[in-house]
Amino acid sequence: MLPGVVLTLVVTLGGCVQTAPPELMQAVEDLDRELAVARGVEFAPEEYTRFAQHWVAFKDRLNYEDDSIRWPWESNALALELEQLRQEGALAIQAAATRREAERRQAEDRVVHLERRLQSFTTTVDTVGGRMLLGQKPVKTELLVKQARSFFSQGHFSRSVVASDQATQLMLDQTAVLGKALGRYTDTGRIETWRKMVARAVDWSRLHRAVAIVVSKAERRLTVYRNGRAVKTYPVRLGYSGALEKRHQGDGATPEGQYRIIRKRDHGQTKFYRALLLDYPNEEDRRRFRKARMARTIPAGITIGGQIEIHGSDNEALSATLGCIMLDNPQMDDLFAVTEVGTPITIVGALDTANPVALALADLEWSDEETEQSAVQAQERQDTVGTPSLSETERS
Repeated sequence: MLPGVVLTLVVTLGGCVQTAPPELMQAVEDLDRELAVARGVEFAPEEYTRFAQHWVAFKDRLNYEDDSIRWPWESNALALELEQLRQEGALAIQAAATRREAERRQAEDRVVHLERRLQSFTTTVDTVGGRMLLGQKPVKTELLVKQARSFFSQGHFSRSVVASDQATQLMLDQTAVLGKALGRYTDTGRIETWRKMVARAVDWSRLHRAVAIVVSKAERRLTVYRNGRAVKTYPVRLGYSGALEKRHQGDGATPEGQYRIIRKRDHGQTKFYRALLLDYPNEEDRRRFRKARMARTIPAGITIGGQIEIHGSDNEALSATLGCIMLDNPQMDDLFAVTEVGTPITIVGALDTANPVALALADLEWSDEETEQSAVQAQERQDTVGTPSLSETERS
């Protein structure tokens, strides 16, 4: 027999075509699908890219390379490579699952913490009457917190964190605005001035053996002094921005200063139940208004306003748009009976540093660690993926 014939016969009898084991092919294909479900490209981009590129290259070789022959004692290179691919795919899935869970926990912690913060923040804003001052920011904050929760529920953890970052920054901005507008409630110098105003009112009551009225805006409390002694205390309500310092007509703020009753309006003489009209604006109010107008902090065409009253609650809806002081009707009857034209009314912000407004502002403050962490996390996300605007998250 010729040598070439012998060699061919040996190859035909002893060698075989190298093929990819079907069970390993199926296992790797299953891993490929699992990685798509696990969002490997998002949570394990390096591991996923390594596996995907290897898997594509392997399938290309199967499709375009000629069949190769291996001897029975040789290992199947295709099987070995498929096993390697299976290991790479398993590692990518494990990495994606680990990082996805870490991101899920981070997003959940942020959303839960933010929802608690928002609840406390909303209560505080309403307590100090700050909604008018903040405009649409509280509404936008609530929307972003809801979006953060929605993204989390849908499994979009990174988008949830971005929405949480935006909501956090909005609350920090609003906290700064409220702190600037209401900071005088924490100012020991201003509080000492208010104490002296009340002391003068009490001394006047003692000296003239007459009634004097003191209103503390922070405590929402009206106190009746007779002969220099407190004899009655009533809770009161203020305008929608009552805690703010009154600057002009329509700002919803309740003025602070020393006033007098210039008219008592009984039933049928007022839109309310009964009313005590004050001499706002007095000369000190006008002086402040002129100064603000010269500094152009009050728009042209805005007036100083007037018609500040202490009144009952027949028309509570209307009182919410004014800077007046409102009592329940039975208490208004009591006050109406003991006052007269000329009775002094002293309105102050607060009488001690631990007043409700100061405490509310303290509750709004974020710790230095929280503020720094929020800023760092927001910057990191902006550097890597950018920060979507509110309109972008709304469209989602």
